[in-house]
Amino acid sequence: MPRFAANLSLMFNEVPFLDRFAAAAQAGFDAVEFLFPYEHPPEAIGERLRANGLTQALFNLPPGDFAKGERGLAAFPERFDELKAGVDTALRYAEATGVGRLHLMAGLAPWDDPRAIDSYRRAVTWTAERLAPAGLDLVLEPINCRNMPGYFLNDFGRAADLIQELALPNLKLQFDLYHCQILHGDVTMRLRALMPIIGHVQTASVPERHEPGTGEMNDFFLFDELDRLGYRGFVGCEYIPAADTVAGLGWLAAYRGNAR
Repeated sequence: MPRFAANLSLMFNEVPFLDRFAAAAQAGFDAVEFLFPYEHPPEAIGERLRANGLTQALFNLPPGDFAKGERGLAAFPERFDELKAGVDTALRYAEATGVGRLHLMAGLAPWDDPRAIDSYRRAVTWTAERLAPAGLDLVLEPINCRNMPGYFLNDFGRAADLIQELALPNLKLQFDLYHCQILHGDVTMRLRALMPIIGHVQTASVPERHEPGTGEMNDFFLFDELDRLGYRGFVGCEYIPAADTVAGLGWLAAYRGNAR
């Protein structure tokens, strides 16, 4: 059965961020992920993880000014020094949390802009090589342009091509089932084709981005497919609860109860 990680940026918003670790553990999760930890000291994050017996599955590298609409720096050559400083910051949080992988956001730029393409390739290469000595994977996530209009990396094929071309051992694909369904469909066949380069999986129902089992996809078939494909990583629950987080966790209890 997949190992589910609660996304603390979207789930358990009924309590302040640092209290969400305990809430996730009490709800039955043994792993968590989140978008960004940088508003809190790394030691505070690490302490919450240890106190609640949680594994940190993933978080994002600094994306620029997220509050002002920035969604990553990698596609912008003029922001390269800022990106490198952000990687150093993230490494302090990685050491404190014991996380095994970090996600690099691309930014809002035309996907066919030659400058953006070159900048992104350089940023991905540099970041993966910078993370490697710490034993960390770098993951790249295609994001649909309905949720994030203008996002540079908006195609699973282009992401896979870059990962395969660069052939860096710690560069992997972050496969979000929700984004894949919106961008391309045919999710199962894409999972089968891309499994060798997948380093992290995320889930949410389509189209409303709520709990698994509440939308057009057969989410539980896909979870079983991950088992059939031998996936041993985390599945991040990057969904927006339809109401109260805990009240919406019936899907998890039902899936665990039916899992063989």
